[in-house]
Amino acid sequence: MQDTIGKVAGEIWHYLEKNGEATVSKLIREIDGSERLTLMGIGWLAREENLAFEKRNRGIYLTLKPGTDKT
Repeated sequence: MQDTIGKVAGEIWHYLEKNGEATVSKLIREIDGSERLTLMGIGWLAREENLAFEKRNRGIYLTLKPGTDKT
């Protein structure tokens, strides 16, 4: 299971690297994985301090922190 979560975390990292910020909802739609796996991948990256979070209006926006290494 950890391999699967790590793979999804890598997909999120690449998506944010390529596209810049995204909402949690957008990542759930765009990433090849279930909602649950996408949320676990976000948690993985957050635990490694690779993500910045910003609450705006009704959404939570995520970006990669500057200087983060590829997962």
